[in-house]
Amino acid sequence: VCKNNRRLYANDIKKRKSKTGYVSTKTIYTCENCNNCKFKASCIKGHNCKTPLEDRTKKLETSKQFNHYRKEDFERIISEEGCKLRLNRSIQVEGSFGAIKQDMGFRRFLCRGKENVLAESILLALAYNVNKLHNKIQSEHTGQHLFDLKQTA
Repeated sequence: VCKNNRRLYANDIKKRKSKTGYVSTKTIYTCENCNNCKFKASCIKGHNCKTPLEDRTKKLETSKQFNHYRKEDFERIISEEGCKLRLNRSIQVEGSFGAIKQDMGFRRFLCRGKENVLAESILLALAYNVNKLHNKIQSEHTGQHLFDLKQTA
């Protein structure tokens, strides 16, 4: 149903194959009649079209599979495990970039070229992880991987 309470009808199904081979299916919905609609200017997107606004109708594309995945992902994100992972990611990732910049004194890549920069970043990450493992062994925290929600709050 559009802003003017008119029905949108499914009139076409569009399939698209990506470079990786994934096939996405979109259902295209079209409004039954957009003539004399007061919401037409704000409802229809793409004002650079050569067809005048008066001759155009509302079209909407949606993927049921995408909406299904989005709902599943949202449920995972708001679950207790998802909250725990998000909390730990914000602690660990931001801290690692800060430690690499401040403690290890890294400011810029010394090499040029995509492959050389990738190799240098891998060496930097390896050095950071070895240093982190060394500190965990010294403080005897080798078994603990994630912080609990109650412990941090």
